[in-house]
Amino acid sequence: CPVLCASCALRKFTRAKFIEWLKDLEPTTVAMEACGTAHFWGRKLQAEGHTVRLIPAQHVKAFCRVHKSDSGDALAITEAAGQPKMHCVAVKTLQQQDLQVLGRVRSKAVAQRSELISQARGLASEYGVTIPTSRAAFMRHLPLALEDAENALTHVARFALLNLLEDIRAIDQRLEAMAQQTAALASQNPAYERLLTVPGFGPVVAPAFLAAVGEGKQFQRGRDVSAWLGIVPKQHGTGGKVQMLRISKNGDRELRMLLIHGARAVLRWADRRNDALGRWLRDLIARRGQNRAVVAFANKMARIGWAVLRGEKHFDINKAFRPKAAKQAAAA
Repeated sequence: CPVLCASCALRKFTRAKFIEWLKDLEPTTVAMEACGTAHFWGRKLQAEGHTVRLIPAQHVKAFCRVHKSDSGDALAITEAAGQPKMHCVAVKTLQQQDLQVLGRVRSKAVAQRSELISQARGLASEYGVTIPTSRAAFMRHLPLALEDAENALTHVARFALLNLLEDIRAIDQRLEAMAQQTAALASQNPAYERLLTVPGFGPVVAPAFLAAVGEGKQFQRGRDVSAWLGIVPKQHGTGGKVQMLRISKNGDRELRMLLIHGARAVLRWADRRNDALGRWLRDLIARRGQNRAVVAFANKMARIGWAVLRGEKHFDINKAFRPKAAKQAAAA
């Protein structure tokens, strides 16, 4: 068989012996399921001269037989890797892996901070101390409430809330340090500065996009990126009739969320923009509404981001948001 499945159960190896075994092989194609540690093994195998094909798990499952076993999974991976139009996952570089690690840790820290803020607000409300919902207002009002001797907070409640406030401040410091580390690492890639010129791409979205997409060579066009991220309509067709449903929500959930947040930030000031993007957004909002316009612009951001990665130029707003008649004339 021209494809070697790395999870084959016919022979069992330890991790160290598996690498030694592969060193003695002629350069071949190694197929693996895109799961935990797959990118680590992909880099190891590429360093030995092998071609690596990482198959998404949902595509491998379609080739599984009735029963699940190691040998059955190996056969399914081999059959999936042999399909001519099988979309494989690109092996991440160490820089992409580092950016992804920082992004995942940041996301967890933000969730923990939100949890602590909600807990502190709920506990304070039991003593009649109400705090506004926004984080900035919370950080202003809670220290004042702790210093106010006339409210109903007891000594024990003040002690507990002070501990929560210190935990939140510690998370803020960690997030600031991670932001500096992320910016320093992402700035080593020349495409990072070009991504920052795209509306909606900031110091959080741009590194996450670089970590997930890399150089973008695994995609033929920008629409493939947005489809991979699940921000295109899901299709249901039969008998020649195609029905467009809600977005598919495939792919990287974290990156899709960040793109939508970036798009929402841009749409917030759409009425104050007098450029081509502002006119395009206002027309889109008038036709489809605010929420659909946010998702549509997130789709546009993914496509523009891929074009910026693959090109050598910065973002040109007049070229990206030209009227349809102008685009047709330029194509003609």
